[in-house]
Amino acid sequence: MARRKKRIDHDNRDRWLISYADFVTLLFAFFVVMYSISSVNDAKYKTFSDSLNTAFSNRPTPAHTPGVAPNKQEQMLKSLVDKRTARLGEQQRKIQDRMNNLAGSLKLMMSPLINQHLVNINPTKRGVEIDISESLLFRTGDAVLQPGAINVLRQVSGVLINEELPIEVEGHTDDIPIMTARFPSNWELSSARASSVVRMMISNGVPEKRLVVVGLASNQPIVPNDSPENRARNRRVSITILSPNMERVAVGGE
Repeated sequence: MARRKKRIDHDNRDRWLISYADFVTLLFAFFVVMYSISSVNDAKYKTFSDSLNTAFSNRPTPAHTPGVAPNKQEQMLKSLVDKRTARLGEQQRKIQDRMNNLAGSLKLMMSPLINQHLVNINPTKRGVEIDISESLLFRTGDAVLQPGAINVLRQVSGVLINEELPIEVEGHTDDIPIMTARFPSNWELSSARASSVVRMMISNGVPEKRLVVVGLASNQPIVPNDSPENRARNRRVSITILSPNMERVAVGGE
């Protein structure tokens, strides 16, 4: 009896292609289904985007897209934006009134010196600025307060004690260099003069944590240094009562 030859099985190395093809087919079908059921309402998306832009830029809320009825979420978002805008506007008005009242009080108190052009008071974007002439405060080339300056700074301090705002005191010189043993340059002179004013204000009750001293030498003149009169105007000490930071106020009111 003849012996049957043993059958030799050959491995099919390409069987994985069948599974891979099935996987790719299923993945393709999945994305087709997801794409077919997805839809974007362009009008609603634009409304939502405009509302977010308004909320973060403090601009007026844009008109609603014609032909699209706002849903409850859009109405709620618009209401929140309107409330926030109104609250910030009210805070800004209160701050402006506060700074205007402060400037008015200082002008009334110092009107004789303002009329003599020794003091100038101006509301600025940074706050209320009081410019005091060097001739009222110091002798030429010196940083020791004159007796007449003490009463002026006492009056200013009496008003500022009631405030809680930060104060910057800046010393300014003209463009003529100074070179002495005590003041090698205008930087030292302007800083020393601002420091003398700050020390006097502290002694009159203004908390030192609210005060900052800045020496600017001749770098911020209010008029060109082209005449003796203009140089005299530039030699001054500026006391700036800083306006509250609006962003900080807004965060604190949340």
